[in-house]
Amino acid sequence: MKKSAQNFVSRRAVLRGAGCTVALPWLESMHALADTPPASAFPKRFGVVFLGNGVNEDHWSAEGEGAAMKLSKTLQPLEPLKPKINVIDGLYVKALTNQGIHPAQTGSLLSGARISKGAVIHSGISVDQMIASRVSEDVPQSSIVLACEQPMTGYHETNFSMAYSSHISWQSPDSPVPVEVYPSLAWDNLFDNRGSLLNISILDRVKDRAQSLTRKISASDKSKLDEYLTSVREVEKRVDSMRRDKAQADDQAKAHNTVAATMDRPANGLPEDLRDHARLMCDIIAIAFQTNKTRVASLLISRDLSAMYYPFLNVNEGHHAASHNNASDGYERIARFHVSQFAYLASRLDAMKEGDGTVLDHTCLMFLSNLWIGRKHDNTRLPLVLAGGLGGTLKTGRALNYLGDSEDNRKMCSLYLSLMDRFGIKLDQFGDSRTRLERL
Repeated sequence: MKKSAQNFVSRRAVLRGAGCTVALPWLESMHALADTPPASAFPKRFGVVFLGNGVNEDHWSAEGEGAAMKLSKTLQPLEPLKPKINVIDGLYVKALTNQGIHPAQTGSLLSGARISKGAVIHSGISVDQMIASRVSEDVPQSSIVLACEQPMTGYHETNFSMAYSSHISWQSPDSPVPVEVYPSLAWDNLFDNRGSLLNISILDRVKDRAQSLTRKISASDKSKLDEYLTSVREVEKRVDSMRRDKAQADDQAKAHNTVAATMDRPANGLPEDLRDHARLMCDIIAIAFQTNKTRVASLLISRDLSAMYYPFLNVNEGHHAASHNNASDGYERIARFHVSQFAYLASRLDAMKEGDGTVLDHTCLMFLSNLWIGRKHDNTRLPLVLAGGLGGTLKTGRALNYLGDSEDNRKMCSLYLSLMDRFGIKLDQFGDSRTRLERL
């Protein structure tokens, strides 16, 4: 049904308040055309969720298509999303094979570049940052790069820098993008929270504008706006709690002439329970995508050589040690927990309506690890799942197996070239590949 022009507000409307700008999710009333725009009209997003040290290979598989797809035990958290995922098997990064273990298997996971040993780190610009450089013109932040563990320093026994194990996003061949481990800092950077404004709710600062907007939009959009603002407030409350924890950690560190980042969790101000930490980081990414604050994000829930513990999974060993017995039930639970966080983020995006689809429909969200079998340090095939249809450009609901293909048809960089094509980034070569991934 046609709507008169006066019933529309700007597609790029935002709520402005003291020291902050809250970009709004897509609202039907804000589009200046009578018809709902096609999927191609919405911004495309790209995200990466990383699990260090591989999976339990006995419980990682998929077969079939769409709702009839059969998922293995570790992939069960993705059951409700089967029509919107691709489980891809058999891809690898050739430059990261036969170079040594751990940092040598991680340092160019998203670029396919050959990395350097010794004091001077050298990798390649990662695919997420390549995409960020292309889509950042219309957003406040080119990307957000988050982690649930502090990065490591020093060198591995293989003489590769631990920086390779701590970072997957690289802004230049010589510089990884710094990761943000504190949810409060990630949130405050997203909403320009500074100084005395830290103590004033974002929603209180834009309340008058929000009330004015509700008088201009449809009833369905009012419901969507209320749901969105409620979601922002719930995340803000959890961030407030973690901001206080970080402030206390900084005070304690100062008293001991050190910095909080060097202390153990939770004395360093990070959540003691990884479930709280990972969930909040996923929520921050979801809101950032929904409000077009950024279109590119990465999250390392556990880095390579992870020191994370999982008492809530009844696993007594740290993550890295547990990965050396990766065929165990305990390590399967670790891998399934990580998949469940990926599924949570994908589900959140899928619940955010955008035109006739959802934010997930206009996104490619990637889950991957640097290893296949931890006890063997085997990276000749990598666990990989894609969620989302990238604005209708990516067919979903499939299990794609490349293990029987030649080495040239199994390159992760062929996948990256194919994904960058969908963002309008046309390259002759990326990493070790000059060809696009077949059957994608």
